[in-house]
Amino acid sequence: MYEITAKKEMFTGSQLVKLIIPLIIEQMLGVLVGMADTVMVSSVGEAAVSGVSLVDTINVLYFTVFSALTTGGAVVASQYIGAGDKEASCKAANQLLTASVTVAMALMLISLFGHKLILRTVFGKIDSDVMANAQTYFLILSLSLPFMAMYNSGASLFRSMGNSKISMVASLVMNVLNIGGNALFLYGFHMGVAGVATASLISRIVAAAILLFLLRNREYILHLEWKYLLHFDRSMVKKILHIGVPNSLETGIFQIGKILVLSLVTGFGSKALAANAVSNTVATFQTLSGGAIGLGVVTVVGQCVGAGEFGQAKRYTLKLLATAYSIMTLINIFAILNAPWLAHLFHLTPEAVTLAVQIIRYHGICCILIWPAAFTLPNALRAAGDVKYPMVVAIFSMWVFRVGFGYLIGQAMGVGVLGVWIAMSIDWVFRAICFGVRFAGKKWQQFSVVRS
Repeated sequence: MYEITAKKEMFTGSQLVKLIIPLIIEQMLGVLVGMADTVMVSSVGEAAVSGVSLVDTINVLYFTVFSALTTGGAVVASQYIGAGDKEASCKAANQLLTASVTVAMALMLISLFGHKLILRTVFGKIDSDVMANAQTYFLILSLSLPFMAMYNSGASLFRSMGNSKISMVASLVMNVLNIGGNALFLYGFHMGVAGVATASLISRIVAAAILLFLLRNREYILHLEWKYLLHFDRSMVKKILHIGVPNSLETGIFQIGKILVLSLVTGFGSKALAANAVSNTVATFQTLSGGAIGLGVVTVVGQCVGAGEFGQAKRYTLKLLATAYSIMTLINIFAILNAPWLAHLFHLTPEAVTLAVQIIRYHGICCILIWPAAFTLPNALRAAGDVKYPMVVAIFSMWVFRVGFGYLIGQAMGVGVLGVWIAMSIDWVFRAICFGVRFAGKKWQQFSVVRS
């Protein structure tokens, strides 16, 4: 059992609700706009869709770097807020912005001057029209990298303060501008892929500007200070990277593993590939709420750990974990019952529909039973500064169970694409057990970055 603390509760029920609901809405907006982007780009032609999808695989790696930095910054800032050290928390916020923009500028310059080499190295020889679209999209989108870094950093800082409403509103503005810009540049000016990239660039600039403007307000605990923003603090950046680098390695290797699994699925035929793609789209919605609550866990546990309130950190984690299970249960019951209808939305062949229904239902059951313990819970460990353990567990489990068992069950045993999803659920079970055992003990309480 967790220890009972004598101090006042750090978060009320209403504060948790105000933190979590905007996070869920923000995540949902991102998914819906991503789908809308794909649909709108498809009107330009197959070469455009292929070019955009290729560049997006590179962008995932870029976003992994930004995510690592923002996660590290969010944890450090949250812990300093909990510790009551306003100056250090503000310094961490500014150093996060400085570090993330510096990295983004470097990536932008590499992409601008080396875009042809990067695309040819990563994708080899591809059709000339696909390559032309990919180069155009990559060049314009590269200009948005510093603004994306500003947006991600600003959004994570507002979440660290428990103010997820502002990051939600900024996301709403960005996504509305993105969709509106797509419509204008695609259908009005007929700019093709260049129009899609330009819409993304403009929307990211505006969203970044909104968050940076709001962060100028000195009434916020985390706000912009020129004396911290322009000064490189090696000690503070080291603390941010201490959290961010393991998280980056974990996410990056996870993406590589997913690519390998996808290459396995392609060997099962076009029907299996289509069913897998549709199931992945539905799966995004099936896990969305758990991922959003995981972001809230970082804020809540980070502040509790900074204050030395490990008992409260445990209680809030269990409370948020129960919330994730409850919401995901409702969503996945809907998905399980309506799987045939969901599969038919994508105009699949009857054989692919049958496969997709099986996968969606199996995935839904696993989401209800396992997903929060495997993916929401480890955010509590990361928020406490215990980042290496989740990284090692996740990498080991990914390669042994998701990839290894995917080939064993899916290919060697002849189960096919459903076998790949069964292997994925085994990966979840292993993670859930490891993280549950770690959280039940006390070792994760020894890694606070503000008390080291």
